[in-house]
Parts: sequence; structure tokens; C-alpha cells
Amino acid sequence: MLCWTSHGKGPKTDRHLAVTVGHKVYSFGGPCCDDTEHVCVHIFNTVSLRWAKLPSPVVTTTGSGEPRRHPDVPSARRHHTAVLIEDIVYIWGGYPYCNVLYALNVDGHRWSKPVVSGSVPEARYNHAACVSGTAMYVFGGNTLLTGCVDHICRLDVDTMVWSLINTRGTPVPVSATVIGTKVFVFGGLVDCNTLRVFDTETNAWLNTPLARPHPQRRWWNSAFAYDGELYIFGGRYWDQRFNDVWKFNPETSAWKRVESKGKRPRSSYSSGMCCCVAGDRAVLFGGYNNANHRYADDLYVLDLSPSLKTLCEMAVIRFGLEQSELPHDIRWELAAMTTNNKRKNNIARVDNNNKRRR
Repeated sequence: MLCWTSHGKGPKTDRHLAVTVGHKVYSFGGPCCDDTEHVCVHIFNTVSLRWAKLPSPVVTTTGSGEPRRHPDVPSARRHHTAVLIEDIVYIWGGYPYCNVLYALNVDGHRWSKPVVSGSVPEARYNHAACVSGTAMYVFGGNTLLTGCVDHICRLDVDTMVWSLINTRGTPVPVSATVIGTKVFVFGGLVDCNTLRVFDTETNAWLNTPLARPHPQRRWWNSAFAYDGELYIFGGRYWDQRFNDVWKFNPETSAWKRVESKGKRPRSSYSSGMCCCVAGDRAVLFGGYNNANHRYADDLYVLDLSPSLKTLCEMAVIRFGLEQSELPHDIRWELAAMTTNNKRKNNIARVDNNNKRRR
């Protein structure tokens, strides 16, 4: 049984991308960046359940005194992709149109702009990307000259060489999730309830019959892999909005709707939420409500394998039980799960505060 264990606040945005680095989630970009020149980077600590913001880079000025953007830091953007390979996050694409590769070394937070060669893809947004081994795969997207494309591009980060894979796929995918050597692509603005599987060993799409039951048509859903299975959450289809959880078993090719306990995300804001898995927990945040054109700052934690301790803490919260006699560390965890987790502006100060809390 899945369990929603925490609900708080974070960056107010959507169309952002995030990666998990150890026990932290790094979120990049979105339309509500504080910095209009550089991509905003927010960091969520899954232990303390608190946000921090990576300081903006030091910029120089032009002759007229105007600030000049740092050349090695990506500009503010949305609809881009972010993937983690070893200790480096690679940012590629996005709107405004861009096909420059940027890299953030999480050990020291140093930005760089790697030199690439080969068949560099056309600038695009609305694409999906994932990692298999030491290669980044880019699926589909919208380009300025060609429009909607359905090809697959591959970047080998060992050689920094781009290549075009000679196969056709889904033109505007919602997500690309790796399980083993296969990439599971679900939904999209065209095939919005289709699951397609790409084999990175044969560079070919596999036949995937649509089994029943299966998720309803949707786009802008979240997707992640856990314990060898694919999970789908939320999304929308025109005026329909969802906050349900489905999982797909690659061994049996079967979908199953998963029941969950606790306070789940609002269906009105479940479109465009970003999702990352850290250990046995999935962190979902952000989102957009098309009805009132508002960005969400909600953050939810979905425990995928809740322990007895977690279930007991949820019971304390649900029934409003007395906490004064509980151990200090339990009371601290309960407070972290129920109080607003406003982000801080100084990462070092947040880390020090977290140490004092422990």
C-alpha cells in the first residue's frame, strides 16, 4: 500500500525538470524563475524536507552597465530536459529554442558547457530524455523549422558525440523512463494513452499491445520507475484531470491501478508535476491549473514502501494524538511532515540548520 506522507510548499512552477542526487532532488527551470537571465536551481532535501536555492552565478557587466549572462550557465527556460550521469547533471533543449549542452557538476556546483560533435540535434522543446549506461537518449519534441519530430537522438557522454538513431517513435512524448536496457515512453500529445518500449540494445521499438485495464488518455502526467516497475501519476486530457496512480509490470505487460493512503495531490494541479524517486519515496512538486492559469507550489512525498514507523506517524497526524511523550527525533519528523517547508536562499545556512535539528 502506497502512502502519501508529507505535504508542503516549494517553488511555484511547472514545466521544470528534476533529478535525484543522493538524498537531494535538484529542480531546474520553469516559467516562474526568480532569475530572468539564468536557469533557477532549487534543491529539496528529502531528509529534512526543506528547500534551498542555488545562488545565481556572479555576472559581469557590459560597457553600458547592463549585466551579462554567464556563458557557461543555461539561460532561464522551460520544457527542457535534465539527466544525471555519475555526478554531472546535463541540461539540454527547452524553450526558448536551444540545442546547447550544459553541465552542472553537483560536487561543488560548477557549471560548464561541454564541446560536442557529431549529428547535433535541432533545437527543440517538449521532448523527453533519459539515461541508459553512459548515454543520454532524446525522444521527439517540437522544433522551430521542422515542427513536431519523432526521431531519437543519442549523446555518448564519454566521447561527447551526438548520433541520430534510424527509427521512428512518438513525436511529443510526456516521459521516458528506463528499466534495465529498455525505455518506456508513455502518453503524449498524440498517442496519449499508449505505452511504447524502446530497446537500447537493438535500437528498435518493441510491440506493446494495449492491455486492459489501463490508464485513461492523458498528457503532462508524471512517470518514474521503482522496483522494476513503471509508475504513472496524474496528468490531464482536455478538461479531465487525474490524481490517480497506475503501475505497469514489464514482465507480465499488465497495468494495475494502485490504491494509496493519505492526502494526495489536488487533481486540478496534477498536470505538469515533476517527479523524482529518492530511495523508497517519490517526490512530486509544482504543476499547473489550466482552468485558472495558476502555477502550483505544492510538494508531496509518496512513500512507496512505508515502514511500520511511518504508518504509526501517519496515524498520530491523522487522529491528532498527543506527541509530548514521543522521542525527540519522532517529534521532529512529525513537525517536518506537517509544517510548511518554505525554501531558503542560502544553502549553507539551510544545511547548518538541518544539522542543529538533528
